[in-house]
Amino acid sequence: MKEVLAIIRMNMMNVTKRALSDSGISSVTAKDVLGRGKGLVDFKVLSGAEKGYEEAIAQLGHTQRLIPKRMLSIVVPDNLVEKTVSVIMNINKTGKNGDGKIFVLPLLEAHRVRTGEKGDRVLDSAE
Repeated sequence: MKEVLAIIRMNMMNVTKRALSDSGISSVTAKDVLGRGKGLVDFKVLSGAEKGYEEAIAQLGHTQRLIPKRMLSIVVPDNLVEKTVSVIMNINKTGKNGDGKIFVLPLLEAHRVRTGEKGDRVLDSAE
């Protein structure tokens, strides 16, 4: 089993959650985070850049402010990792800086507290 850890834009949360659910991956944990990648972001021009204004996009590289993002943690059996990553990529890829990152981490065990079950049975099942 693996944990798919995805950092995405705040405004992409609902559509990402819906796409994952539609593809049979319903178990998601999300939290608000602050961060930045290689690119530097200025809140004054961020809005214009998101609207596609080239001038604003060119100016984004001149500051080091952290911007709000959403971090998703999705634990899936090994056979659903590619599908999970693919869904997140397809929904969140705009081709612009700030689309996010996806990390895949190994997990040793999972336990369902209510029933005591463990292993892949506590996760979204494979199709």
